[in-house]
Amino acid sequence: MKDKADFTLPVIIIGAGPAGLLLSRLLQLDGIQCINLERQSQAHVEGRIRAGVLEEGTVNKLKEAACADRLLTEGQYHSGFDILFGNTRHRIDLKELTGSRVMVYGQTEVTKDLMSAVLDGGGEIVFEAENVEIIENTDNGCKVSYMKDGEIFEIKSRFVAGCDGFWGPSRTSIPQGNLTSYEKVFPFGWLGILSETKPVSHELIYANHEDGFALASMRSEQLSRYYVQVSTDDEVQNWSDERFWETLKTRLGKDCASQLETGPSIEKSIAKLRSFVCEPMQYKSLFLAGDAAHIVPPTGAKGLNLAVGDIHYLHRGLVSYFKKNDENLLNSYSQTALKRVWKAVRFSWWFTQLTHQFDATDINAQRLQQAEFDYFLTSESASKVIAENYIGLPY
Repeated sequence: MKDKADFTLPVIIIGAGPAGLLLSRLLQLDGIQCINLERQSQAHVEGRIRAGVLEEGTVNKLKEAACADRLLTEGQYHSGFDILFGNTRHRIDLKELTGSRVMVYGQTEVTKDLMSAVLDGGGEIVFEAENVEIIENTDNGCKVSYMKDGEIFEIKSRFVAGCDGFWGPSRTSIPQGNLTSYEKVFPFGWLGILSETKPVSHELIYANHEDGFALASMRSEQLSRYYVQVSTDDEVQNWSDERFWETLKTRLGKDCASQLETGPSIEKSIAKLRSFVCEPMQYKSLFLAGDAAHIVPPTGAKGLNLAVGDIHYLHRGLVSYFKKNDENLLNSYSQTALKRVWKAVRFSWWFTQLTHQFDATDINAQRLQQAEFDYFLTSESASKVIAENYIGLPY
């Protein structure tokens, strides 16, 4: 064993996804040393396909991290989105209702930009770090072990940031009885494809059809991302490209179908929908962020944006601690972050309830969906509430 216990780092970050990389980059700019421990290879991390709607706060945070040049050049600002209910299409004008917009830019690209910034800035990322484990967590610091190339390393740090996703070791290291978990599993999933085709619309379309939900989105002018609601026990191999396109055309309606460009899929997967929140998001010297602490349905695109919000609060607390010797912001991290998390969970739940088919035999629920849609169709105030939540609540 190579013992690095005598070498104390200010912060160990478990995970090198967008949350972990953003925290690493921000600390780097503040001169606070840290290290990222990532169980996957660099190529795997940079190749993961994820959502790509960025709130204005997320865009501003990436600017603060000095890694937004490509984002601002290649990203697409969207001033609104459409909700399609049956044969009626309604636009939520984000810019008019709130004065703000969202940016469409793939999470894969965000990850690449952050990775380059951290590494070019001299940051240390240990890829393919196996058996990462928090072996000690006290009020005064942590000790983390991991294996790399067959050797076991141990590192001490003042704090650990668990940015390692739902299945990572950070949250599970917290002793039983110190966390409360809230979980809701939805009775369906999203089948998504990526295709090198022109998007059917210049803005996103969320569709409620009697056969199920559909979403038309994009990654660029020639790269489209589409989703359809499927059952939880469905499998990707049941869906040929031809079947997917025909289903999508039906759910988007004739007007969209006539403009839909089809082609071979270059990625196809099924994601099951659920929400999950654990409280608190900190235990002694460990802080949880992103999917390690909460998961929301992808309806409304809050996952990555919520993680960035967590990092905003955590980074602010760490800087206050190391630069001002003030623990107040760190001590209140969980309470502050969870207020924003639960508001996003509420919005994602509401938007999912509005746009998906839960039970084809539940006529009462269908009538309520129709009434909800009719309400914001005729009420600017109701549309403004949707817009305010979609662009992202303030930090």
